[in-house]
Amino acid sequence: MEEISADVGLPDDEQPHRDGRPAARAQEVARGDPAGVLDASARLAHAQGATPNPHGPGAILELIRSGRAITRTQIMQTTGLSRSTVALRLETLLAAGYISPAAFESSTGGRPPGSFQLNRSAGVMLLAAIGASSMQLAVTDMGGNLLARDRCEIDVGEGPHAVLSVVAARFDLLLDQTGGARPGRSARARRASRASVKGIGIGVPGPVEFAQGRVVRPPIMAGWDGYRVADFFANDYPCPVLVDKDVNLMALGEHRAGWSDAAHMLFVKVSTGIGSGLIMDHVLQRGAHGGAGDLGHLYVGHLVPGEPPLCRCGNYGCLEAYAAGWAICQQLSRVGHRADTVRDAADLAQQGVREAVEQMQNAGRLLGETIAMAVSLLNPSLVVLGGELGTRQSDMLAAVRETVYRRSLPLATRHVQIVSSRLGADAGLLGAAQLVGDALFFPSVVDEAIGQWA
Repeated sequence: MEEISADVGLPDDEQPHRDGRPAARAQEVARGDPAGVLDASARLAHAQGATPNPHGPGAILELIRSGRAITRTQIMQTTGLSRSTVALRLETLLAAGYISPAAFESSTGGRPPGSFQLNRSAGVMLLAAIGASSMQLAVTDMGGNLLARDRCEIDVGEGPHAVLSVVAARFDLLLDQTGGARPGRSARARRASRASVKGIGIGVPGPVEFAQGRVVRPPIMAGWDGYRVADFFANDYPCPVLVDKDVNLMALGEHRAGWSDAAHMLFVKVSTGIGSGLIMDHVLQRGAHGGAGDLGHLYVGHLVPGEPPLCRCGNYGCLEAYAAGWAICQQLSRVGHRADTVRDAADLAQQGVREAVEQMQNAGRLLGETIAMAVSLLNPSLVVLGGELGTRQSDMLAAVRETVYRRSLPLATRHVQIVSSRLGADAGLLGAAQLVGDALFFPSVVDEAIGQWA
């Protein structure tokens, strides 16, 4: 079990925010249900469904958060609003705790004087990227900057209660770290710490009905089908809990932080399992029921001699059964190598062990065949390989590139780039931070929150 590391400390006043105005009036929107009919996540979704005012405070906040307009003059030029209206919107956002004046930076490309920025210290977000055999967790400020992080081994097949109990315990430890608290602190102090949490983002290795945060028929997550993750945290955290498929969050994080200029991107995770996330016109695509991008369970048995092997999903001949980390580990173990984890297999390949290198190359070719079909169908301008194997294996990346360029139509591959992830292991956490931030700061959510506060 790895120790939690804290990068930056936050002041721990051991009290809830009494002014009631930090950015997270979106949380108050979510909590403002005296009848208890809707939970925080449902109320947030309801607010997101409202039509935003294009000139309201939420729209101005979006300009500031994105960096498109951060001064009064820039906001006036972008929106066409009068000076007095812009001043009123900014005063409202300042009073509600959504923004703060930005520190002046020199004229060498920094912020101009009179700039505004998102108020990052208005609360924190809790994030968890749950994989099949391990998970990463973090606490960030409201801008998505990592304050402390943790990692531990898990078995997602143990079921939601066992896995989410570990998540909840680790969340408390992370809050202790960032708040400077001592072990064994009072229940009152614990509640105060949890009150600073304005949103929770969680990724899981299976399809998710996003609107409900409900896991739907996951191939490898025994006991999770139909489970609504937000319900587990409802008693301890009266804030929105957003849940998505892990590879969707990795795609979102990679796109925002590494390749924001690529309008059409295919992110492929190659680790214990295989999956993909799709960005089209800069928007994450989930499909009708959250099942978009399930590359790992496409049939490739016709490409390999012999009887198709059994996949974890119960079918035969899936891409995962040949090219996923769990299958590669099985193959290496059969020839006498110790490969208990995907990291073991990757280490063997990097050490030049012949059988491991061959496994990575063969996996890369089959992965390339599958990606080639996706490239021909979707025509992305960028394909990013992530996950434990996708980021560490040059043999696999080379095999994928060679196969895709050979098998896809020239029009589809004329300008496509195939690269390794820039964010590596952080992609899922940073994507979860983006997901939560987008929801809390969605213009109609902000407008409704400010309307309640005003």
